[in-house]
Amino acid sequence: MPLICFASPKGGVGKTTLAANLADALHRNGRRVIAVDFDPQNTLRLHFGIPLTEMGGFMAQLPRRPDWRSCLRATPSGVGVLPHGATELRGALGLAAMLERDPELLAAPVRAMLSDPGLLVIADTPPGPSHALAVLVPMASMVVAVLQAEALSAVLVPEIVSGRFLGSGTMAAMFATRLRVVLNEVDLQSRLSRASAEAVARHLGPRLLGAVCRDETLAEALACQKLVQDSAPQGRAAEDIRIIARAIEAALPTMEGREPLTAGWAAQ
Repeated sequence: MPLICFASPKGGVGKTTLAANLADALHRNGRRVIAVDFDPQNTLRLHFGIPLTEMGGFMAQLPRRPDWRSCLRATPSGVGVLPHGATELRGALGLAAMLERDPELLAAPVRAMLSDPGLLVIADTPPGPSHALAVLVPMASMVVAVLQAEALSAVLVPEIVSGRFLGSGTMAAMFATRLRVVLNEVDLQSRLSRASAEAVARHLGPRLLGAVCRDETLAEALACQKLVQDSAPQGRAAEDIRIIARAIEAALPTMEGREPLTAGWAAQ
């Protein structure tokens, strides 16, 4: 039943990589998980080994109001995946306009997903504000904002803390308490990266779920269309992701979304 939205104030921060690998880590902790790609870049599927040539997906078909279950892909990881699907710029703009006019187009199927008490939904949203994020946030148990360990991140912290990242006015105030942050690509050998990470951590306090080191094993895993827990489980990034997954678990209701580790989509 919980919904966790992964978001970022800007692109290129590793949001999708962390969403995919944390979905996998939470499944390994005993959760039944689906990962849903709301980002038109349509790259979440690649982390789970779905072939590049398979271009179908849930969001691309949303104007036709598909049954989300018909778009669900079983993956070797045990995480069910709803790819975004291929769409051109015109189609993406058209879908955004439709969501602005009729938010229920997306809200209704997401509510159907969340009606399953044994399910944890991970949502990978587009960078920056979006109509999809605006629809999802009121239903979310947590919004995880991904920031890089760089000087610009310290500038963005007030936007995160105030909730302005989620919208404006009352909308921001209502849902700011659901925001948590993950710092990505922390380079402990770089004075600037380390200083930026420490500054952000001081400002965020308990809103900081954790940090992931700069580690080539994450990029290498994606290049092989694998998850880091499969390709480099002893690496530093894999350990950081396991720690963050435990922090997310601690912030969620104890039993929601939990199933025996042997449960998989083939049995659903």
